[in-house]
Amino acid sequence: MKRELERITRIRNIGIAAHIDAGKTTVTERILYYTGKTHKIGEVHEGTAIMDYMPQEQERGITITSAVTTLYWNNNEIQLIDTPGHVDFTIEVERSLRVLDGMVAVFCGVGGVEPQSETVWHQADKYNVPRIAFINKLDRAGADFFRAVDMIVEKFGANPLLLQIPLGREDGFYGVVDLIAMKGIAWNEDDLGATYSYISIPQEYRQPAQAWRERLLDKLSMFDDQIMELYLEGEDIDEQLIRSAIRKATTSLHCVPVLCGAALRNKGIQPLLDAVVAYLPSPLDVPPVKGENPETGQIEERSARDSEDLAALAFKIVIEEGRKLTYIRIYSGALKVGEDVYNVNIRKREKISRIYRIHANHKDRIEEARAGAIVGIVGLKETSTGQTLTKTRPILLEPIEIYQPVISVAVEPKKNIDQDKLLIALQKISDEDPTFVLKTDEDAYQTVVSGMGELHLDVIIRRIKDEFGIELLVGKPQVVYKESIEKAVSKEHTFEKLINNVQCKGWVSLQIGPNGRGQGIVVTSHIKEEHPVFALAGAIEEGIMEASNMGVLKGYPLTDIRIAISDATFNNPEFARLTLKMAAYDAFREACSEATPILLVPIMSLTITTPNEFMGDIISDLNSRKCQITNVSSKDRVTVIEAHAPLTKMFGYSTDVRSLSQGRASFTMYFSHYDKIDNG
Repeated sequence: MKRELERITRIRNIGIAAHIDAGKTTVTERILYYTGKTHKIGEVHEGTAIMDYMPQEQERGITITSAVTTLYWNNNEIQLIDTPGHVDFTIEVERSLRVLDGMVAVFCGVGGVEPQSETVWHQADKYNVPRIAFINKLDRAGADFFRAVDMIVEKFGANPLLLQIPLGREDGFYGVVDLIAMKGIAWNEDDLGATYSYISIPQEYRQPAQAWRERLLDKLSMFDDQIMELYLEGEDIDEQLIRSAIRKATTSLHCVPVLCGAALRNKGIQPLLDAVVAYLPSPLDVPPVKGENPETGQIEERSARDSEDLAALAFKIVIEEGRKLTYIRIYSGALKVGEDVYNVNIRKREKISRIYRIHANHKDRIEEARAGAIVGIVGLKETSTGQTLTKTRPILLEPIEIYQPVISVAVEPKKNIDQDKLLIALQKISDEDPTFVLKTDEDAYQTVVSGMGELHLDVIIRRIKDEFGIELLVGKPQVVYKESIEKAVSKEHTFEKLINNVQCKGWVSLQIGPNGRGQGIVVTSHIKEEHPVFALAGAIEEGIMEASNMGVLKGYPLTDIRIAISDATFNNPEFARLTLKMAAYDAFREACSEATPILLVPIMSLTITTPNEFMGDIISDLNSRKCQITNVSSKDRVTVIEAHAPLTKMFGYSTDVRSLSQGRASFTMYFSHYDKIDNG
């Protein structure tokens, strides 16, 4: 038992996440190099990054799919996931954070907190993931470490713990001050930063370093009584005591340690690795995973122990050479090759054929995986993303939230002979990516694919050509609309059917009304517990949810509606579920038809960074696109414009904004919410 606990204590399951171009993959490549995982530094701009192994990632210089690797630092095992920065691939971040215990959030020293940084941060909040902030690119013109820290406070309401401050600015950046040891650290440029030395803090930095150390101790005294006592008495505080307090404040989500560097110039990575091991939690430091026992309905826990019953979550599917590889996180228990596991979601047993430890696109076969591990499994033919695996005691872990696609295109093969081959290829990609939806429109003889954005679909279309050898004809992008209602309506409906020569009836009374934007479908029941229908409220809700899949205007899914089940009756207990479900289905559709149905369009959150001289033209263009400008802020010679933009008006925007700004403006755009369509 002691050896088992010691092994798990030395595990760190972490992700590296950031806004696109913050230098996240460059940080990861340095981590691989300094931990000895690679013997040559891969570079994003050269297309040689190890973790960006897909041809399109190397060609485009972006991360598209999350990549897993295992590495070692000071006798600790770090299982690391490098995630995409582009919002079109945010599902990769979502499912990674769902299975991780800690995160390194990388910020650009120039841009600070950018839009996708906010998305990633809030995803980490949702799963209660402790994190470290790393301010990167401090060697760039315009980099400002303290402004980036202020933005973390302003945008997230976070409580940053500065463990370092930079030495030098912009091109003169050469090292950091360690505020715990109160020493400078300078890196050796002759060996790509592999070695570094502790130096005395330069005279001009001694006073600010002392002031920031005081702030650090002041904050820590709020979380540690021993530090408070020593701090108030003016006593020296042991470094180990400081580190212990930082770990406590970080794992309890009260504080975020902040470090800094310039990954491209090989500065700041080793102290970041030290901080990952010192302050981010092991599987034993996070609460036991919880889930519902489907047999009893009770919430149960599983501790991070090899001796516990298995509880594992499938979080990613990859199809390689026709073989399905399922990535899983083992929360408790152990797995061996040849064993059976039980998929609780689909209630089926599957056999483990092979287990792999993953390093990007390379795999090492192992015979066993234990609590805390992230591994790849071959043999799980029917398991998909978000499903739970156990052995004897079933438990349903919290699934991974799947984002709804907002853009569609029709595709068909250039050669008719490739039609069946295309459907197989699309199905394989759909199995891998839950945000990619495949639909066959039989009336129009079309195959329609939907995704998170133009880049998302472009990447998939290229994959079909490169990986499956199918040339495609692609239609114009179409928006994925939704439908809702504008007024409240009450509706009763009776469903009647002759079953086995018996007239069976179900009657349902509903009240529906508009819900807040982004609130979805919410069903409540006013049926009292003593009512015979009380136990059948689930069947009524099932009928409503099935009816919501197809709206009454154009057949788009319904959303943002409140439904109250007022009353219901039935005449035949044997067929009560069926008749009540069908009565609810019909009642809901009839009510929606009378409740002033409306179309909703995807609204995107748009952030544009432009030189000041182009601001007027860009704002004028946004107004012509029916965008709602929410904020305009200027710094030096640059203006940042934030707006809500209807997706219907934003196709081809990248070309237009380049034209308006002589190629000097940049923008990010991601899905925000659905809202009423503007026909103007």
